[in-house]
Formats: sequence, structure tokens, C-alpha cells
Amino acid sequence: MRAFVLRARSAPTNSQQLLASVGQEAHTEILAHTLMNTIFVAQSHREDVVVHLVLESTQDYSRTITFTANDITNVGGFHEQALLEKVVRALDMSVGMGKEQTRQVEPGITVRTISFEKLVVELAEDYQIYMMDKKGESIRTQEFAGNCCFLLTDHIPMPKKSMNSLKRLGTIKISLGPKMLFASQCVVLIHNELDLCE
Repeated sequence: MRAFVLRARSAPTNSQQLLASVGQEAHTEILAHTLMNTIFVAQSHREDVVVHLVLESTQDYSRTITFTANDITNVGGFHEQALLEKVVRALDMSVGMGKEQTRQVEPGITVRTISFEKLVVELAEDYQIYMMDKKGESIRTQEFAGNCCFLLTDHIPMPKKSMNSLKRLGTIKISLGPKMLFASQCVVLIHNELDLCE
């Protein structure tokens, strides 16, 4: 199983603010682009892939929207608007939720009021965690075995405090090359490397 976590620190948990932020400073379109490149391949979708979008610009709790490729029945189209509509629906359904609650949005999609840190602690029980870092080991020399979970961020880097807790969880830093890439580009390269290893 492959898991991807996109920590979108500037993405609003209010659905209308999220839509208004597309193409603006918060760059919420990255959510759709990363989903698209993580779940889909030509004329199909990948199996055994889970994507967690963690939206952190909030008045109450972070929202973690999880897409489980094996269980999704209909995404409504392979384009930015259709994917953002799924995110918006999850956010609208999360209104009024208390801390660390979960709601089923539709088959294959859930929304939780859980923080990035709590989510990663949970994932570390079943996955080897990898963090994108330009100074990390090259992905081409890294051996992957078992369940892999890859952590990505939007344009705001991971805070130092998080890096310390990730280190305690045994997170391995890996690099995709010398250039800083968008999260949506990273997932394509990660999938490709793992596909070649299979």
C-alpha cells in the first residue's frame, strides 16, 4: 500500500474560502493537482493508494480528507474542478465536527478533524514514513519494502518542530533531485520509481 500526505498549511477549511483561494496566494489548486497525479493513470486509477489532504488554515481544527483509491466509485471527472468539488463536499460535511471525529463523505472519501502530527503518528504504525528533502538520500538508491508513506507540503515548508517529531518516528529523508518541485510533480516521480521497483 502506498500512502501520500499533503500538508496544506495555507489551505482554508472553509469551503467557500478554499474555492476563492484557487490561483491566489494560498494555491489551493495544489490539492486537486496532487490528487490527480496520485490516484489516476491513463484511462484508469491506481489501486492500493491512499491520499490524505491535511488543510490547516482553520478557526477550529485541521481537516484531514482521505481518498482511498480502492473504494472510490465516482470522482465526477478527471479535472481540477471535479476534484476540488470532492474536497468542498468533505469540508461542508465537516462543519460542526468536534476534535478527532470522522465522517464518511461518500465511498472512498472520509473527513476527520485530526492534526497532521496525530495523523502521521497513526500512519507510522503501518507504514515506513518518508519525507521529501533536497538533502535526503536519492530516491534511486533507497530500497522500498512494505507499506510506504510519503509526506509532502504546499509552498510553506515543514516547521522545525514537526521535523523533530518526524525524526522520532523513524522518518527517512529522501530526495528527488536538486530542484524544488511542486507536490503534484513529486508524486509522479515517486510512483514511477516504485513502479520500476515492482
